[in-house]
Amino acid sequence: MTALQLNAELFRELSIIAEDENLMLKAVKYLKKLTTKKQAMDETEYIMSSPEMVEIIRQGEEDIKNGKGRVVKLEDLWK
Repeated sequence: MTALQLNAELFRELSIIAEDENLMLKAVKYLKKLTTKKQAMDETEYIMSSPEMVEIIRQGEEDIKNGKGRVVKLEDLWK
């Protein structure tokens, strides 16, 4: 199925429930969950495509494992 066909199918399905506000709210809520997941996957893929970032993450995990980490309050990060 092409993107154009999928788009048309999505709008056909939405038109069936368009007059039911509760069903439309459920559809929107689910679509927001999907887009959030997609964005997270894209960000992870972008970060993991950089060998330098992978090494920084690996080193950080190693430091934590060896007790080299320290606890920082979230609000202190912007001071």
